[in-house]
Amino acid sequence: MRVFVTGATGFIGKAIVQELLSSGHHVLGLARSEAAQKNLIAAGAAVHPGDLEDLASLQSGAAQADGVIHAGFIHDFTRFNEVCQIDYKAIKAMGAALAGTDRPLIVTSGTALIDPGKMATEDTPVPANPSWPRISEKAADELSAAGVHTAIVRLSPVVHGDGDQHGFIPILFGIARQKGLAAFVGEGQNRWNAVHRLDAAHLFRLALEKSKAGARYHGSTEESITLKSIAEQIGRQLSIPTKSIDKKDAEAHFGWFAQMALADSPASSEITQRSLEWHPVHPTLFQDIENGIYNQ
Repeated sequence: MRVFVTGATGFIGKAIVQELLSSGHHVLGLARSEAAQKNLIAAGAAVHPGDLEDLASLQSGAAQADGVIHAGFIHDFTRFNEVCQIDYKAIKAMGAALAGTDRPLIVTSGTALIDPGKMATEDTPVPANPSWPRISEKAADELSAAGVHTAIVRLSPVVHGDGDQHGFIPILFGIARQKGLAAFVGEGQNRWNAVHRLDAAHLFRLALEKSKAGARYHGSTEESITLKSIAEQIGRQLSIPTKSIDKKDAEAHFGWFAQMALADSPASSEITQRSLEWHPVHPTLFQDIENGIYNQ
């Protein structure tokens, strides 16, 4: 297949590109800079100039492909509502280019805050008024209702592995270094889920090749990891104390990241593993932390 990939030079996107190429697919990668274009060419992919706000370019890239993986997102949390709207429009534009065909569009979402405090499954719907304003699933569902073959990959809030510089774990490491303390809130029993970037990339390929129209899949290898245990791992790696802080002090300690530090978002991938025959094999989060990839 000729696959159009957005976010093709990002942390997860680069792994997706390599997964596709190693499986015999041809990749057309979206690139908005000369450096990104050079990286794609070096990887063995073809280049499609443009960005997530250039809807004509997105439609052109999708029209040239046998399938689309939308892994791109503008990670600017200072204007999160705005970039979620950009994401929505980008998905709808690419979907319009695929209308009337059976070519798949794989859309990225997340497991965080889908069903706070409960074990989210692939059958768990997105809340009507989610506290997390990302609306990629809304766009995918609208396209699916119009007959476009869409499927959704919900990624863990923690996608880890070599090269992780801007994810949630580096953020926690950075806060711990700054404060001299690896903190968790209260008893620290709120939970995240996690997946290795290479396992996530493999999932995207399987979804591209085997997805059912309208399906949701979970990129969650470890379904329930407490924030206390993550803080303890960080404390050991940095040789600093680990300590509980009161909820009222969470914002002062974690800043804008307090909402995620308080999130309770376990998620299962049992349905995904069974339906796509997805079998994660790469290191766990704690193995990656213990191997020192976040110590730089």
